[in-house]
Amino acid sequence: MTAIKTVDDFKAYVAAYQAKPIYRAPFGYGFARVEDGAKGTPIKVSIPVINWAGKNAGTFAVVLSVLEKHGVDFSGDEIVVSLTPAILKDIKAIFAPFVKEPEGHDNVKALLAMKDGGHYKLVGLFADVPCKTVETVYLKLLAMSEGHTQPRTLNLTGIFGILPNLAWSGNKSYELDWLRQNKIALQMAGEYPTIDYVDKIPRFLHHVIPADNTRLLDGGKVRMGAHVAAGTTMMPGASYINFNAGTLGSSMVEGRISSSATIGPGTDVGGGASILGVLSGGNSTPISVGATCLLGVNSVCGIPLGDGCIIDAGVSVLAGSKVHLDATQREALAAVNTKPIPAGPVVKGAEFSGLNGLHFRTNSNTGKLVAFRSKFEIKLNKDLH
Repeated sequence: MTAIKTVDDFKAYVAAYQAKPIYRAPFGYGFARVEDGAKGTPIKVSIPVINWAGKNAGTFAVVLSVLEKHGVDFSGDEIVVSLTPAILKDIKAIFAPFVKEPEGHDNVKALLAMKDGGHYKLVGLFADVPCKTVETVYLKLLAMSEGHTQPRTLNLTGIFGILPNLAWSGNKSYELDWLRQNKIALQMAGEYPTIDYVDKIPRFLHHVIPADNTRLLDGGKVRMGAHVAAGTTMMPGASYINFNAGTLGSSMVEGRISSSATIGPGTDVGGGASILGVLSGGNSTPISVGATCLLGVNSVCGIPLGDGCIIDAGVSVLAGSKVHLDATQREALAAVNTKPIPAGPVVKGAEFSGLNGLHFRTNSNTGKLVAFRSKFEIKLNKDLH
């Protein structure tokens, strides 16, 4: 393939290919370095540059044009193709105008960083459909962790059936069967790895560099696929952020944000507090906690909350909880909500879903769970975020 000599020639080449009927715009894509296990299947995928929501579609058009030339079929909903030396040579020829000055062109940097002997692939999606490969699962989870999309916006159906369960030592993965077969030799040679954890999903910090004002004090408590907004402070101890969950703004996390759960800007999840997820246990309602909320120490949130809500320390508010609400507090809540306020005097927790300005507390005299209009304004320490 003849090298493109100028940027204008490159733009014309891209426009011409995008006008062809065979061209398909990407939903998301990236160039990946893939490590295979003993069985020849992928066990680790690194995608340093995530292109999402139409970003850098021109680069994608170039790659498709080369793949078409090499007879690669890309008619399905996803594309996972090994970039052979011949394919890479043709791709780099088209990017010739950018090779000498790749600054500002991260995909070109990724192409130039590919060394002989590495296993590199184009990983792409044409639609948000259930993934079929380990590579596209990584693409979606990384897109979420790098902030290209928010939790609960991608189809993650079936990913646990696709990802292998692996032993991780730092950022290196091992197949469990391989470790069993080689345990004796490795241990007798003093080469058995220090296993940090066993999981299907690697850790967030193995792949993602957070914003400068973000602090994650225990890297083992955040899974890849977590959405960690700039300004998040996550303390050690009982804190945890699962995949397809996370923070949507500057926040304090000292408790657990389970899968599918999100918290809004300015919210504080106190030490040991838990937000119910949907992976197991019977809960099927994704939980959103709004902005400037406080979940007290060891509290449990099992319903979606609006803004400015408080659950006191040790209090559990679940969908089926019996909550006492008197008429005066009902009127006070109506003043800060457009949604209707449930009628009292006893209301199921689920009926408060999405309301603003709630404060849940256990009456120390009666032991009853009560709800009333919050009188407190939650403010995070600016120096920490």
